[in-house]
Amino acid sequence: MNMFASMAAFALATSITPGPVNVVALGSGARHGFTASLAHVTGATAGFCLLLVLAGFGLHQVVTASPQVTTGVRWAGVAFLLTMAWKLAADAGDLDAGQAPARPSMLQGAAMQWLSPKAWLAALAGMGTYAPDGDAAAIRLFALVYFVVCWVSVAAWAWAGSRLQAWLRTPRRVRLFNRTMAGMLVMSVVYLAAV
Repeated sequence: MNMFASMAAFALATSITPGPVNVVALGSGARHGFTASLAHVTGATAGFCLLLVLAGFGLHQVVTASPQVTTGVRWAGVAFLLTMAWKLAADAGDLDAGQAPARPSMLQGAAMQWLSPKAWLAALAGMGTYAPDGDAAAIRLFALVYFVVCWVSVAAWAWAGSRLQAWLRTPRRVRLFNRTMAGMLVMSVVYLAAV
């Protein structure tokens, strides 16, 4: 397998698998539709790629030298995701409540990546594998490949959510969906907190 294909396979394996960013994309697609969810998709992709590039250029040295940074990121991420899960679980599911919940923004998508231990692990492992010596050309290539694969992967989750819109026509179903998404976020938090 050549380097490009190997980078793409790594990016796909780490981007398409369930995690907090993908759960939010699924929920956003279901609640707001595919097009309205693309800001979250793009923000999450750009946020991760920035983290990836910075890891390639030495951020990993700061993180490994200071375990407090890793611990701080982990617990900030846990708090952020649990807050999101609580908001989803508490949502009444009212379809005509006047004001629908705000869709996740580009900034929220980016922030989720920076607060996700899964994203940190993927960035550090990826750069440790594909650009261990900080080679700028390798970092740029990996970031470009990752951007395309990550965007498509997160967008696929948003698209899948948008297919659920026809089913989400009653408050009861919206509540069930929201609580399921909240449960998935909590399971992600439990897994990520244990890493």
